[in-house]
Amino acid sequence: MIEARHLRVLRAVAATGSFSAAARELGCTQPAVSQQMKVLEASVGTPLLIRTSREMRLTQAGEVLVRHATGILSGLTAAEEEVAAIAGLRAGRVRLVSFPSGSSTLVPAALAALRAAHPGTRVSLVDAEPPRSVEMLRDGDCDVALAFRYDSVHDDSTGGGAEEWGDLVVRPLLSDRLVGLLPEGHRLAGADTVSIADLADESWIAGCPRCRHQLVDACEKAGFTPRIDFATDDYPAVIGLVGAGLGVAFLPELAMESVLPKAARTVTVEPAVRREIVALTLPDLARVPAVAATLDQLERAAAR
Repeated sequence: MIEARHLRVLRAVAATGSFSAAARELGCTQPAVSQQMKVLEASVGTPLLIRTSREMRLTQAGEVLVRHATGILSGLTAAEEEVAAIAGLRAGRVRLVSFPSGSSTLVPAALAALRAAHPGTRVSLVDAEPPRSVEMLRDGDCDVALAFRYDSVHDDSTGGGAEEWGDLVVRPLLSDRLVGLLPEGHRLAGADTVSIADLADESWIAGCPRCRHQLVDACEKAGFTPRIDFATDDYPAVIGLVGAGLGVAFLPELAMESVLPKAARTVTVEPAVRREIVALTLPDLARVPAVAATLDQLERAAAR
């Protein structure tokens, strides 16, 4: 196997014309140069130098190797510089996937801070809900996944059970409580706290069958099955439907931060239902400086 250090010695010998001159250029001893040349010739299986009492010159094989050595060593130098830039956060790329309410609240502040601190690091963003975002992480389609799981419901609707994330690095960010959303003229719109049981006779606006699991579970624990008349995963649409007096809804607080409710009021609902917001990555990726910096900024954004 040809090693880069041997190619550097060969190139120095070819350029200077002697072992002693090459040793001075490389900052080592003449016997060390001679030894490394012997190792290189043994590796390639043919002489690379012709030594006489008057001169030292390259064989045809030596000429070929020196010609390739220039490109190989230049490529290695470029690779070393590029890797050093990534390690030093002067360069690098992070592929982030996030659920929509995270993309509109946590992600902007985190990425703005990351860009200010490390302008050479590029981050791309794609929207995806768990469990799809977790699948993308495992499939190598992203480097960091912003995801969530509900404490009170143990199912696979978000791919977030303890065993499902056991192979991942989990960075907890915040606990996000679900709040009630009522038309502003609703009889309970002015209340500080509303029991879920008080909404048993209401028309509900909920997400898709997979996404509404937490609502159904909370209502059933309160002794009723919600009558779901409208289904949409679009939070502004939910707020618009509630504002028009068409029903009530159950939304994460984080979702409300980026949407201005019109003709609707939020109320605290008891018993509380919370989802844990986390940032996920793979163990090897967690050691990549740009990924680690992204996780740190997401954590800082969540703490604000």
